[in-house]
Formats: sequence, C-alpha cells, structure tokens
Amino acid sequence: MIKNIFLKYKAAILYLFFGGCTTVINIVTYGICMNVLGMGNIISNIIAWLLAVIGAYVTNKIWVFESDTKTLKMLLIEIFNFASCRIVTGGIDLLIMYIGVDVLNYNNLVIKVIANVFVIVSNYFASKFWIFKKEENK
Repeated sequence: MIKNIFLKYKAAILYLFFGGCTTVINIVTYGICMNVLGMGNIISNIIAWLLAVIGAYVTNKIWVFESDTKTLKMLLIEIFNFASCRIVTGGIDLLIMYIGVDVLNYNNLVIKVIANVFVIVSNYFASKFWIFKKEENK
C-alpha cells in the first residue's frame, strides 16, 4: 500500500524532498552572503538563486521527472525552458525580497522563506506540465 502511494505521487514526493534541499541551499547561501559576508540583499539573492537553479535542474532532470532527452537539440530546449521558467520565478523572488526587505524592512530570512514557498509551488507546476512533460503526453 505504501509503495503504491509512493509510486502514484513519486514525482511530487521527490520534488518536495529535492525542492527542500534546494531551498536550504538557497536560504543558507543567501544568509551567508547577506549576513556573514555583508553583501547586499539583491546580490546575495542572485548568488543563492544561481546555485539553487543549477541544483534544481540536475535533481529534477535525473530523479524527479526522469527526463530522457534523446538528442542535443531536445536537451538544449529543455535547459532553455527550465532556465526561462526559473528566470521568471527568480524575478518574482527578487521583487518579493526587494519589497519585503529593502522597502518594508522586514526580516530578510523570513521574507526569503515566504518567497521560496511561492517559487517552489510555481516551479513544480511549470516543471511537471511544461519543462519535463513526458513526450507521450505532449
């Protein structure tokens, strides 16, 4: 029974696990850059975002959505689509961080967590239904 549930929700479960790992990387990197190294809010967020996106692509491709690109062209399209989606949600993340931290002066790590919840949900649906959608379902 547990195996059947896992198989039915495998992608979502793995996405939550790896998304959690990616979120930790994002928040810890941001916290170190901003609070330890004294970098600005936006620069810290961009560095954290870049590391998180690289990690997310690898884990999503291999383990979460088990993408099997057959050609270099398919791989490049997949990378382009992934990067495009992450740029959009990264921009939204930056906007939330700018407004929450720089304009409203809220706690930077609290706002970072709030921004990440939005980003994780948005990226899951984009990955599942667009970027890593199985060929037979396209």
